[in-house]
Amino acid sequence: MQKNHSSQTKIDAFSAGPAKTSTIQMSGKPKLLDEVRNKIRLKHYSIRTEQAYIDWIRRYIFFHGKKHPKEMGEEQVSQFLTHLAVNRNVAASTQNQALSALLFLYREVFHREIGMLTSIRAKKPARLPVVFTKEEIKRILVQLEGVHWLMGQLMYGAGLRLMECVRVRVKDIDFSYKQIVVRDGKGHKDRITMLPDIVVQNLKQHLEKVKIIHAQDLQAGFGAVYLPYALERKYKNANRSWCWQYVFPAHNRSIDPRSSIERRHHISEQAIQRAVKKAIRNGGITKSGNCHALRHSFATHLLESGYDIRTVQELLGHKDVRTTMIYTHVLNRGGKGVKSPGDMLFQ
Repeated sequence: MQKNHSSQTKIDAFSAGPAKTSTIQMSGKPKLLDEVRNKIRLKHYSIRTEQAYIDWIRRYIFFHGKKHPKEMGEEQVSQFLTHLAVNRNVAASTQNQALSALLFLYREVFHREIGMLTSIRAKKPARLPVVFTKEEIKRILVQLEGVHWLMGQLMYGAGLRLMECVRVRVKDIDFSYKQIVVRDGKGHKDRITMLPDIVVQNLKQHLEKVKIIHAQDLQAGFGAVYLPYALERKYKNANRSWCWQYVFPAHNRSIDPRSSIERRHHISEQAIQRAVKKAIRNGGITKSGNCHALRHSFATHLLESGYDIRTVQELLGHKDVRTTMIYTHVLNRGGKGVKSPGDMLFQ
């Protein structure tokens, strides 16, 4: 698949093509990718899903020589997915994301089913989660400093996902009950998890610094934060209130890609990802873990401590207990676990 960056703008702008090919812009209708964006936002999909879907649809168009997707169907989609699997050797999750994007295009924008494509989803290999021991967690956390230490403690000590951690707001931290309310987590579900004692004092000091930054933004004519689900229109001044601010704001203000408004967003997830990767490396740990491994370790260590799986399921926000069951592999280890016959041979 060849990339033509000079032509990419034309696809996104959807200027009319030559008479012998189908025009991508249709009279009186939104441009194709704009129409896809509108449908995605109507369904409240995340900005990352929007960016991924738009990118896959654009790649699909370029792969077939900029032919209009309306003129294509199941055969062309299958060819594109085969190309990704055979020639590009992409992971199963990547191939499935591309399929989801194209299914969205045909179903939601063109209102058209394209055969049995859902049956060709790539099967993800079953893998056990990477779990750090308690000693390894200590070695990782001592390598983190400041905001990164706080975030690492919340991902491990509260079981937060990476994006849940970077998106947490001031109002979601309850110091009195020592809990965190996770809003609109994976699957658009809310849940409550614990606030570790070890972070309370440092987190309070951190919020005092964040409050000063917010006051400076307000004085400079900014200070408004993104609010979900049109709450900004419903509550006129809520976006400037302290309770709605991000606990971990970005160092600088930036332009919102959807609204084109300059404001302070949350910290970039890449920053904490790099910090955790570096901490793992500097801690002398050979496991190939990441931020999500801190959450895996949270669940595993709770089960090792004797907490029941239903409690762990609720803290993690899993819809089905079978998802949480993956962590029960730890029950085959330790003093109460299965003992190897090799260890019993010469007893």
